[in-house]
Amino acid sequence: MTKIKSIRTRVWNWTGPTVPPQGNFCTNASDALGMKGDAMESFRFHQWLTCEVEADDGTIGIGNAALAPSVTKKAIDDWYAPLVVGEDPFDYAYIWEKMYRRTQAWGRKGVGMTAMSAIDIAIWDLMGKLVDKPVFKLLGGRTKEEIPVYYSKLYSGPIDVMQAEAEEAMKAGYQAFKMRFGWGPRDGMAGMRENLKRIECVREVIGYDKDLMADAYMGWNLDYTKRMLPKLAPFELRWLEEPVIGDDTTGYAELNAMNIVPISGGEHEFSVMGCKNLLQTNAVSVLQYDTNRVGGITAAQKINAIAEAHQVPVIPHAGQMHNYHVTMANTNCPMSEYFPVFDVEVGNELFYYIFEGDAEAQDGFLQLDEEKPGLGITITDKYLEHFEITE
Repeated sequence: MTKIKSIRTRVWNWTGPTVPPQGNFCTNASDALGMKGDAMESFRFHQWLTCEVEADDGTIGIGNAALAPSVTKKAIDDWYAPLVVGEDPFDYAYIWEKMYRRTQAWGRKGVGMTAMSAIDIAIWDLMGKLVDKPVFKLLGGRTKEEIPVYYSKLYSGPIDVMQAEAEEAMKAGYQAFKMRFGWGPRDGMAGMRENLKRIECVREVIGYDKDLMADAYMGWNLDYTKRMLPKLAPFELRWLEEPVIGDDTTGYAELNAMNIVPISGGEHEFSVMGCKNLLQTNAVSVLQYDTNRVGGITAAQKINAIAEAHQVPVIPHAGQMHNYHVTMANTNCPMSEYFPVFDVEVGNELFYYIFEGDAEAQDGFLQLDEEKPGLGITITDKYLEHFEITE
């Protein structure tokens, strides 16, 4: 019987070049404070955590986490690793419940669930390597020939810059696009007009035969969103993403019930129970958990089943291999988010600088290699000069 021998965590602190903060490039929850400076600072992921779960035969599975990596590392090293070492990785359901139930007093959300996610993803990668199968084959196999992806960038900025970016994405073959809103409640009616100008400018480029989504990243509130929805209706958005803070489930439900623009969310929700509440209250028309936040692949599969029963599609946040394998194996996951390879800005881009083997979009689709076991990624040493690594 295979046993888990050790768990190694590392925090990768990016010291390389970054794209400097731009004004009004994306609303966020800190906007309500009205403070000066970079309101997005606490939402930038310029650190990442890798979690390596090693079996007694030397095989290593790789997991990861982007939320509060230094704190997540401490949680894994001190609390979760001792619960997992010595277990059989193929008892993944038991291991998940053990981590979840032994930390009920503090671990159900946030950092605790993020730590569990990193370990669980590593265990699935490990299992795939041990049986020489890609993870999606362990989850049920291929449900689509390839995965459609949407281009996820288009941060709010000068109109000509946004249009030029949209034109380049069109040339690359994307059939769906997501932009960001840069103005919120504190900017009043003038800010509303700026938001509308930018959604109109993107539609001018991509037309109305392609999907367009827009993200407020928790930077609006219920009143502001209710005023904005009728103004957004003519632009035929596939969804409006995270208009209010993640805890405002009733706010999401009220907005979704208006049936003007479909509401999406779940990126900042945690666990099976949290996502179940979003679904049972009809709070979202699209569920967007991230596998490396929601409890890993073990939890994601349970959530997918609940979402399918509610006929709510699941389109995980941020792309990346842990989400692509889940998407490939589920009919209720119609497409994936895709961040283009780019200089480090918000931080989702770090995935390309830490890992090698991430699937690359071609003509608006990506493919998973059936010959690569596990998740199909390795930790690269190509960019070590741009990181300070904490063991």
